[in-house]
Amino acid sequence: MKKLLSLLVIITMSAVLLVGCGGEDFSDEKIVLITDKGDITDKSFNQGAYEGVKAYAEGMEIAYDYLKPADATDEDYTAAIEQAISDGATVIVTPGYLFEAAINAVQSDYPDVKFILLDGNPENAEDGTIEDNVYSVFYAEHQAGFLAGYAAVMDGYRHLGFMGGLAVPAVQRFGHGYVQGAAQAAEDLELAADAITIEYLYTGDFKATPEVQAAAATMFNSGVEVIFACGGAVGQSVMAAAGAADPEGKVIGVDVDQRADSTTVITSAMKSLAVSVEQALEAIFETEAWAEDFGGKSVVLGVEEDGVALPSNFDRFETFTSDDYDDLYAKLVDGTFVVSDTIGAFGDDGTAALQFETTEVSVNVIPFG
Repeated sequence: MKKLLSLLVIITMSAVLLVGCGGEDFSDEKIVLITDKGDITDKSFNQGAYEGVKAYAEGMEIAYDYLKPADATDEDYTAAIEQAISDGATVIVTPGYLFEAAINAVQSDYPDVKFILLDGNPENAEDGTIEDNVYSVFYAEHQAGFLAGYAAVMDGYRHLGFMGGLAVPAVQRFGHGYVQGAAQAAEDLELAADAITIEYLYTGDFKATPEVQAAAATMFNSGVEVIFACGGAVGQSVMAAAGAADPEGKVIGVDVDQRADSTTVITSAMKSLAVSVEQALEAIFETEAWAEDFGGKSVVLGVEEDGVALPSNFDRFETFTSDDYDDLYAKLVDGTFVVSDTIGAFGDDGTAALQFETTEVSVNVIPFG
């Protein structure tokens, strides 16, 4: 136990609650979210998932908590899961592809514990399987990125930026969709050759740092008008750089609606993180639909399932309207626009995005640091 505790930074968020809504006793239940490389204050992926846990647990009066592993390794993730179970967790939510190996390693050892894995599937691990106590959820980030890139170009932006964090599959799909969306808008507008330039950069982490802010400032100073900040807390550094730029830069947020975080955020490429977590928890604690519809299954939530979207408020755009957005969204749903989800290798430096260049859109890959 002491060894496990030494591996973790453990933050307790709630006391045990004894009786659930409607008189049902949930005193033996506990929901624990375990973060990957970020934390629940990243105002993005981890926080969005945690808000789903918090909202559901408080509504049903179920105990909840979260853990942050000491480091981003399979061993630390496994230790965090075992610590959560030792502390009474009956449901564990793990946001992130990086949990695939850890979930694969423990799922059979704890058949009575249910796992909700976001952006990952334990089948992808070496000798991987997905057991009946695991629900794997992916999101069509390439579609969300497409929506953002298309809207930006339609609104008049011509010099775009993309700043991803670690080049994991979800982040790559966001970026590749962004390029494809910009390209489709350029084609629809019949823009000239090389009308759109996209500066493309990965920071290699999901942290807000002075170096990330400096890189974003360099982009804005070079003429970039809007940056899609796609890397958890990386967005905080990009927003700070945008606010300090002259003229003020603009930002596209990620995962959740980040407009409230900065006036520089014009829109966000969102995933239904909180909603999908709450739906899975409801299947466990209320409807008993887990066995039939969730356990042992891996799903991808895209536009057809309302799994990705832009926020409904378009007042920070100059010309792109809600009607324009509804038309765009419908074209994704009906297949008029098809977005590739092809990615590069883990840790890609950005060169995989070059495959989506067009006559009108060029991508300039920038090394970080």
